[in-house]
Amino acid sequence: MKTATRGNAAEARILSEFVCRGFNVLTPFGGGQPYDLAVDLGDCFLRVQCKTAWLVARGCLSFNCRATDHGRGRIPYYGLADLFAIHLPPTDAIYLVPVLDLPGHLGRLRLQPPKNNQRRGVRFAADFEIDRWSAEKLRALST
Repeated sequence: MKTATRGNAAEARILSEFVCRGFNVLTPFGGGQPYDLAVDLGDCFLRVQCKTAWLVARGCLSFNCRATDHGRGRIPYYGLADLFAIHLPPTDAIYLVPVLDLPGHLGRLRLQPPKNNQRRGVRFAADFEIDRWSAEKLRALST
């Protein structure tokens, strides 16, 4: 599947999940914005960048945390979007991760516990499942 097709599929799936949960979702006109969707929270908007994740070894999923600005190269989404919405096609799961909670290049969420039982500094995917997010929790991320 082409990259653009994967991205469109993830964006459609994420849009559907927000709408099914009762959120009003806006789509920016054209392709020039650094975010894919805007969630209307009533008194503010949340800029959402949609990403497709892939499975990696050691029980993790990964996704790209950089935008490509032709002319400036790869840049992080800090200040450009508020939230990553990540779709993992093999499980059809959706995860929401604040942009500021991740490094500027590659995001990882752990699907399985580490073999050494480490918990500190580990981003467990279960903590970011879309069902764990309320309107109030999302509102806290808006600019």
